[in-house]
Amino acid sequence: MKKMKMLVLTASFACLTLAACSKNPPPETDPAAEAPAAEATATAAQAGPNADSLAAEQARLEAERLEAERARLEALINQIMSEDVYFDFDRSELTEKARELLAQVGELLLKEQRFTITIEGHTDARGTEDYNFTLGAKRAMKVKEFLIAYGVSADRMESVSYGKENPKVEGSTEEAYSQNRRANFRVNIK
Repeated sequence: MKKMKMLVLTASFACLTLAACSKNPPPETDPAAEAPAAEATATAAQAGPNADSLAAEQARLEAERLEAERARLEALINQIMSEDVYFDFDRSELTEKARELLAQVGELLLKEQRFTITIEGHTDARGTEDYNFTLGAKRAMKVKEFLIAYGVSADRMESVSYGKENPKVEGSTEEAYSQNRRANFRVNIK
């Protein structure tokens, strides 16, 4: 019986020893190292929402900037497109008023290098189709030449003649004719 008690006691001791050895001891940590790690975790948790809100604010500001730029470009395009260069009957020479207007258009084109334009030459309904087509081309070319002399690069402009095909005003009165003797602009952004 003594043997048996000894055997049970030894077996119990062996089981306790194995059980104690099978558990990994907790890693030793430096309490001073744990404090900065905890602070960094807390800071990251706090920065998450702040970083998100900062990114959202930057995105909002960028969207506002782009919208303001788009509105500015639209206003410039509308300004250029709303103006027509008018010509005297059967003439392609620029009037003084036309030169003043073209100087303003030239300034806009020099400031905004992304704009390219198509200059459209028009005539009134009098005259043959061939004559009016040629006169419309001369008018568009005079506008282009003025803008080139003003400093606008020729490769940013093209000219086209519509002759009498696209009247601004319908009718056979001098008022209608005078509104149709013109050059106007189409603006593109490159």
